[in-house]
Amino acid sequence: MEKYTYITLRQKPLLKETAAEWFHIKWQIPKEAYLESMDAYLDNKTEYGWYLCLDGKKIVGGLGVIENDFHNRKDLTPNICAVYTEKDYRCQGIAGNLLKTVLDDLKHKSITPVYLLTDHTSFYEKYGWEFLCMVQGDGEPNMSRMYIHR
Repeated sequence: MEKYTYITLRQKPLLKETAAEWFHIKWQIPKEAYLESMDAYLDNKTEYGWYLCLDGKKIVGGLGVIENDFHNRKDLTPNICAVYTEKDYRCQGIAGNLLKTVLDDLKHKSITPVYLLTDHTSFYEKYGWEFLCMVQGDGEPNMSRMYIHR
């Protein structure tokens, strides 16, 4: 039996407010920015969506897909963003399952390749991501790593 449930926000649109607040708390990006992106996804204005891992009704992990994750390489799109797993739920494969879920969904929609901006090293390689280049994050003093999944 699967311990956790992996969903798209379209499968449970009533979670929109809760999810936007959850992501806001994790990343300090204004809740309104998440709501705007989630509304575009729920209104079928974009296929760039939001994916959640639930433990019962509790959000324990999540990520989104957006046009650009606040960096100077506007040609590298779409971007996986806001990848987060609650501390007590880490090392259980949740992030890997979320990444697989989003990649399968996007591939089904013929959206490939997909990019991801991070300062992590070696984590995403475990899930088939390849280091592509360094990019400048908006307002960031240091360069960050850009990964690609084909």
